[in-house]
Amino acid sequence: MTVAHLRTYTINKGHMDAWLKLFDEKLVPLLDEHGIKVDGTWVNEEQTQFIWVRSYGDTAAGIEAKEAAFYGSEWWKANVDHVRSFIAHREIKLVHSV
Repeated sequence: MTVAHLRTYTINKGHMDAWLKLFDEKLVPLLDEHGIKVDGTWVNEEQTQFIWVRSYGDTAAGIEAKEAAFYGSEWWKANVDHVRSFIAHREIKLVHSV
């Protein structure tokens, strides 16, 4: 079993290309460094929503520790406001593989 987050972000109008560049170049490597795997990414037809799955391994207990390390990283602390400036709304659901 894999424990993951299904995340849907509404990206501010006109910022999807810049968001995708930031996500691919900065966030994916940082997530990976902290043991969080990006399993897939999608953009809706209107280019307003970024949908992605990030997984944490086989137990929910790992989520808290891995997220604490990620959100506590120097890069994240220095760039959190910039990253969040792209996002108008986010929805996060905890999901399990079956």
